[in-house]
Amino acid sequence: MANLADEYGTDVEIYIKALTTTIHADTPTGAPAGLHDLLEQLGLERHAYPTDEPLYIWHTVPDHLDSDEQKRLANRAIPALLLAGYTVNCDPEVFDEALYQQAVHRLRPRTARPAPQQPAPAPSPSHSAPARRTP
Repeated sequence: MANLADEYGTDVEIYIKALTTTIHADTPTGAPAGLHDLLEQLGLERHAYPTDEPLYIWHTVPDHLDSDEQKRLANRAIPALLLAGYTVNCDPEVFDEALYQQAVHRLRPRTARPAPQQPAPAPSPSHSAPARRTP
């Protein structure tokens, strides 16, 4: 089994598996559990081979979704993965700029933080302090 994330040195490789219509998300060997958990939170399903000692873990979009929804789910996952600090590569056959931009737009309100408040300027003293001299 080829692992594209290992091959290309990325955290996540999103592509359509050859001779299928299934969208895969490969993660590198030894990827942190947090990455696998995040992919599941984003709607992808985890798979492992062999099942008793995972040597190879990958994720797929759910098969019960139609092809448009599968593509939408994959593209929506990309900004969240990038925001979490992961490197992601998505095959052009899967990537859709409009879906990606929609996902970025949806993330902004949740991640936007109010601008830090500037402290109010200190009131100026009513009388000026004497100049300080150094010896």
